[in-house]
Amino acid sequence: MSQVLERDETGDESMNIAHAPKTLDAHAKQAAIAGDRPLRILLPSYRSNPTTGGQGVYMRHIAKALADMGHQIDVISGPPYPELDPRVKLIKLPSLDLYANPHPIRSLRPWMFAWPIDLYEWWSHATGGFSEPYTFCERMARYVRGTVSDYDVCHDNQTLGWGLLKLRDMGLPIVGTIHHPITMDRRIDIAHAKTLKLRLFKRRWYSFLNMQMKVARELDPLIVVSESTRRDIVREFGVKPERTRLVLHGIDHVQFRPMPHIKRRDDLIVACASADVPLKGLIYLIRAYAELLKTRPNLKLRVIGRLREGNTSDELRELGIMDKVEFIGGITDEQITEIYNEATIAISPSVYEGFGFPAGEAMSCGTPVIATNGGSLPEVVGDAGIVVQHSNPAALATAIGALLDDPEARARLGAAGRERILAKFKWERAAREVTEIYRQTIADADRRSEHARA
Repeated sequence: MSQVLERDETGDESMNIAHAPKTLDAHAKQAAIAGDRPLRILLPSYRSNPTTGGQGVYMRHIAKALADMGHQIDVISGPPYPELDPRVKLIKLPSLDLYANPHPIRSLRPWMFAWPIDLYEWWSHATGGFSEPYTFCERMARYVRGTVSDYDVCHDNQTLGWGLLKLRDMGLPIVGTIHHPITMDRRIDIAHAKTLKLRLFKRRWYSFLNMQMKVARELDPLIVVSESTRRDIVREFGVKPERTRLVLHGIDHVQFRPMPHIKRRDDLIVACASADVPLKGLIYLIRAYAELLKTRPNLKLRVIGRLREGNTSDELRELGIMDKVEFIGGITDEQITEIYNEATIAISPSVYEGFGFPAGEAMSCGTPVIATNGGSLPEVVGDAGIVVQHSNPAALATAIGALLDDPEARARLGAAGRERILAKFKWERAAREVTEIYRQTIADADRRSEHARA
């Protein structure tokens, strides 16, 4: 079930489902705190489709797991919209979606001057900025105003916009989640830019980070998805460590599973990585693969993702292996599961990861994994995989070659990976832990409110 904030041709906005504010009395609030009734949870996310990255994967699975517990879940999202369980209500909050517009600069319309948020989003995009976290949160605050009492708690999915603080000031308890600090993306992205103009452009694009850092410092609690993320947001964002709460992500162990009917090959390495995002480290895997081809000319590399023009395509041409690497995009989770079950080894070559879903999903399929020590990957892999230094093609090539030559080690690591996911990374566990945080946050907000009234 979804509801949409609609914009007509004049720029006016209307809600196609009317809200009737509900008064949350003291008895109902205490029942929410004590766990005597399901919670009413608002989950904001400015971009939520799983194809946009880990934040979309997180939204789909945490919403389902919370619905499994009996909670009432409303996801409020900008485009591209999420894929959700039927029990979860989707509130579509349209943006200008300028990245999907083939001519974004020419999209300026007179009605935008009547609604400053639209005009700002267009101007920011036209000048090389990225304003979606800010504009989404402002639209959300406007939408939710007057209906705050419909919800017990708001759990933000790393939008970290000023509008969240407006919701808090309206009386809605706020829980934040940070998957990893985007300052890491900015640093790596700028370092890989080939020209001064491109470096300046990237600095401009990442200017939204100033807002996110300031909002993160205001939120209490902040859920972090790994100890690595906790350390990094304390250092990079200036967040107080006592405000953080660790809740590891889950892995969809039902979808990503061993498939005994698929024969595992002995000549196929697989990676799930964006070719145009330096943070994902694909270029280092390609260099390692080029080295391995010198002694293993029949070795195959398959990348789950699309190849675009940029550093990666330039590297493939320079190495003369453009036709050797297979890129596959736009496929389903079932097809990805089949690829992992066919693969000899799955590689996670990231320079940095806040969590690392692809590594966990491959492990859940019983595929032996080689990962780097970038960010939280060692926390995901543990002793059920091989961990090497990030940004080091030679280390990757050595580890891949050794594992290709050791079928017994591959079988042992594959079985250990599946066992580790089942023991530590189920979404049911994550949902229970965030629910405990919700109830404590509601209780803390209630105490502060009582103290202010006293």
